[in-house]
Amino acid sequence: MGRLRGGCRHSTDPRVFLGEKFRMRIFNGVRFRAWFLSLLVCGLWQSYATAGIITFGSSGNTFDMTFVDIGNAGNVADTTGQPNSAGAVSYSYGIGKYEVSRDMINKYNSDYGTSNNLEISLFDLESNPFANIPGGNDKDNPATGVSWNEAARFTNWLNTSTGGSAAYNFTTNGVNDNIALWSAGDAGYNASNPFRNSRAKYVLPSMDEWYKAAYYDPQANGGAGGYSDFPNGLDTAPTAVASGTGVNTAVYGQLLGQGPAKVHLAGGASPYGVVGLGGNATEWQESAYDGANNDSSESRVIRGGRWDRPAGNMKSLFNSNTFGNQPTADSGQVGFRVASVSSSAASVPEPGTFGVLSFVGLALVAYRKRMKK
Repeated sequence: MGRLRGGCRHSTDPRVFLGEKFRMRIFNGVRFRAWFLSLLVCGLWQSYATAGIITFGSSGNTFDMTFVDIGNAGNVADTTGQPNSAGAVSYSYGIGKYEVSRDMINKYNSDYGTSNNLEISLFDLESNPFANIPGGNDKDNPATGVSWNEAARFTNWLNTSTGGSAAYNFTTNGVNDNIALWSAGDAGYNASNPFRNSRAKYVLPSMDEWYKAAYYDPQANGGAGGYSDFPNGLDTAPTAVASGTGVNTAVYGQLLGQGPAKVHLAGGASPYGVVGLGGNATEWQESAYDGANNDSSESRVIRGGRWDRPAGNMKSLFNSNTFGNQPTADSGQVGFRVASVSSSAASVPEPGTFGVLSFVGLALVAYRKRMKK
């Protein structure tokens, strides 16, 4: 079951301040101790938080996924990249700090995929004659050889295994079957994006979500924000490396036989602190290549370059369609990462949430009134 790592204790965020600092006596003298309010607010926080370290899986098949907050909601679009325009996002969201690793897919298979005939296969980078990369199947390497449909299956499991709603509408049983579009009669239907259910928390990043995380720097232009050509916050290419975390480096320009770096060693971070958006493995995005999202079989966007490609493949102007990008296709150089939205970004909280929030608000008002006496 997914949880916010470390629970709700020993933090400076509001849920802990409310839960650990207050002891209230309200409603006819009934005493509510810290643990109750902490539990209440912690549950709400986890429902709407988009950043942090989240644990998925169960028993011996657990793994952590780190999400980086992408704020600055309402940023302007970039009109110098591809497509034009790109990168404008009206809400805050989280995105995986690292690419999904082979270990995460293996643990998904052990926890759920294999027993439900939804096992995801990874590309064999070590024994495949076209790769033959020593250590290519290391558990911390990016999960390549995964189709868009399989990435969507994995993302759905992140939601449903933590009590949430599926992001993508699979109506058949094959792990690599195409999705069906969500329709107006479905709860969570969003007419502007029939691929994604608005009630889901974990999703594949859309073209705009991925583009912003890679190329937007909120501190550029004296704090006004702006875009760069590369995911290092600059218009000049980062230094090519085989592995590492040095500032202004990326894993690209290597021989195919070098293989990708471990996901946490995939070069320096973007201005938001996201690793590997340039180089290492090319990444699937949720969006259709034509931007319409109205046909479940249409080509999807992949971008970001990879370890054996030149710097130009990482640029904001490069939007790849190298192998057709069909959702059923896979490649030994293409992986993905996951985004986190607060039950689809600008959606209104459920009515029950308003009730709970109102209760918390009343409790705080009562507490303040007693303090003034």
